[in-house]
Parts: sequence; C-alpha cells; structure tokens
Amino acid sequence: MGSMIEIYTDGACSGNPGKGGWGALLRCDGAEKELSGYEPMTTNNRMEMMGVIKALEALKKPSTATIYSDSQYVIKGMTEWLKGWKAKGWKTASKDPVKNVDLWQQLDALAAKHTLKWQWVKGHNDHPENERVDALARAAIVVGR
Repeated sequence: MGSMIEIYTDGACSGNPGKGGWGALLRCDGAEKELSGYEPMTTNNRMEMMGVIKALEALKKPSTATIYSDSQYVIKGMTEWLKGWKAKGWKTASKDPVKNVDLWQQLDALAAKHTLKWQWVKGHNDHPENERVDALARAAIVVGR
C-alpha cells in the first residue's frame, strides 16, 4: 500500500494565447519534487492541463493521489464533463468539437492508471502550495523553458 501523494498544479499565460508556462509540485512522505515547463504559443487552459499531465507522467507506478488545481476547467473537465464528451465522440453538449481534445485524451489515459481525487483550490488566495506552482509557471515563461 503506497503513500498518498499530493499534487499541486498551475498554468499561466502571458497573453491568451501567448507564451505559457506550467508548474507542478508533487509531495509524498515529506519529499517534494518541483516540475515546470514552457510553450511559446499556447493558452491558459492548455497550460493548466499540462501541469497535471506532466505531474501524472512523473508518477513511476500506479498511485493514489489528490490533485489540487485552481482551474475549474481542469477540475470540472475531469469530474463532470469528460464522461459525456467521450460518450458523444469528443463533442460538447452543443455538438461542437471539444477544445484541447489532444490534452484531454492524454489526461484521461494518464488518470486511468491512478486512483485520483480532484480538488479545486481558490487561486491567489495565499494558499502556499498554489502560490509555489503559480510562481513556477510564471518563472517558466520568463526564462522560456
């Protein structure tokens, strides 16, 4: 029985679309790992999703984790919308193609390997881990990597 992993993620964009960055913090048994990355032309929602994707890719084996994000888009997508999108062949309720379908499919496949709980946190509200991943995402934009 493995330990519970805490995953905090955030995305940021300078311009939307524009330069983007994502950040993730993984914590297990007191050990922490920080991840971040950059894309030259992207959107805020894509960066929010990339933070979660890269965090899940960093898990070496099937794990139990709680994912904390300030993105309603990511949380509602994974907990409310995904099932319907898949049932409708990746179309929204209004029959439009789901935006960012490439990332949703990646996220769905990664999430299937783990036991995940999705937790929304209010952004920019002095939540220490959320502030850290926000800073990681913003720093990635500044340095461009």
